[in-house]
Amino acid sequence: MHPLSIARPFGRLGRCLAALVLGAAVLGAAAAPAPSGPKVLRLVFPGSENGFDPAQVSDVVSAALVGSLFDSPLTYDFLARPLKLKPRAAEALPEVNADHTRFVFRIRPGQYFADDPAFNGQRRELTAQDYVYSVKRYYDPAVRSPTVFHYLNAGLLGLAELRQQAIDEKKPFDYDREVEGIRALDRYTFEVRTARPAPRLPYVFATPALSGALAREVVHGNPARAMEHPVGSGAFKLAEWKRRARIVFERNPAHQAVYDEQPAADDAEGRAIAERLRGRRLPMLDRVEFSIIEEAQPRWLAFLNGEIDLVPVPPEFTHLASPGGTLAPNLARQGIVQHRSPVPQTWYVYFGMANPVVGGYAPEQVALRRAIALAYNAPREIELVRKGQMMPAQSVLPPLVSGFDPALKTEMGDHDPVRAKALLDLYGFVDRDGDGWRERPDGSPLQLEMSTEPSQLA
Repeated sequence: MHPLSIARPFGRLGRCLAALVLGAAVLGAAAAPAPSGPKVLRLVFPGSENGFDPAQVSDVVSAALVGSLFDSPLTYDFLARPLKLKPRAAEALPEVNADHTRFVFRIRPGQYFADDPAFNGQRRELTAQDYVYSVKRYYDPAVRSPTVFHYLNAGLLGLAELRQQAIDEKKPFDYDREVEGIRALDRYTFEVRTARPAPRLPYVFATPALSGALAREVVHGNPARAMEHPVGSGAFKLAEWKRRARIVFERNPAHQAVYDEQPAADDAEGRAIAERLRGRRLPMLDRVEFSIIEEAQPRWLAFLNGEIDLVPVPPEFTHLASPGGTLAPNLARQGIVQHRSPVPQTWYVYFGMANPVVGGYAPEQVALRRAIALAYNAPREIELVRKGQMMPAQSVLPPLVSGFDPALKTEMGDHDPVRAKALLDLYGFVDRDGDGWRERPDGSPLQLEMSTEPSQLA
């Protein structure tokens, strides 16, 4: 993706888009004097949230919000190209053995959770045991985590068996039983062991929605409220929540972190941002107000009306915001600035492999899926629907990710109706009754059903 974002001059944040950090993600940068009063940023999401419990969230919006409430051991250096891992709550990157089956994380002392009545007025330090407990929650059948597969695929030793025991015996999950898969070695050190090589596991521990640390006494004090009562050690804490409408975060005074990004030597813009902000305490905002506006038109109008400060321009309005790639004069006169950058994101159209029409692995079924892929006109969608804000995918690796090759050309993005029809003819998807529509090889109707997101764009 190559999305366009534009931002207005923040009333309380100076005349230009200031360097604003949400958790550790830089939203933009420009030279501006330090404003007086609270620093407030108003943002918008195109989809709704379902809650704030890392082990239970199942949507992109909730996962993004969780990232500012809870600390994972690792994070990303957002100015590095390609992106790379760096410590967040950990002191350093984990120690990893040669076959990627043992990982040792050391948590930095002196980090604290946001205040909560469960702590009885005491400061509650973040420890290794909090990560042990939080990872175990994904395996607890009562939690019903939709993302436990990230750990199951890695094969953390003993945890799948502990989960199955709770299911078979219909008993509560045993959080106190020590297992090899994850255990605390001391107050600030925990170890992860896997049954098979898991070289990608550190990336799971760089995602707060998969490895954010919770305090056991908060969750077990009222498990039913875990989704609505987040208490973490992250940069912000939840101050207000009106489901599917408005979310407000306020600075977590217990959070202790400073800005330290490491851009590439040849990235002049990134280095200028990093040098200007290096050493500043995070977060650099006092308050963030999120609105949920699912449709593009009201989202765009909210920005034009000054109700939100930063917006990824919906593809439908790219020609209005940036005709010919240049910011529209009426927006520029308001002090609005635009920023275009690639985003490491891939959009998929996928097949239901259990579907009786398009699923299965018989040769004719593989041919049908390949024919559909060849017939789909992705370049035309990019041109007409996405307004040039995407690029055809040549592999599963998007830009900015290690291994991405901008020169790679595969057949994955080809639009070739001739080859598509030849495949259908070869494998028996032909018009048998002369009505102008192809039937399946067994003579039954070839009827395809496609599901989309419930948006005007989709």
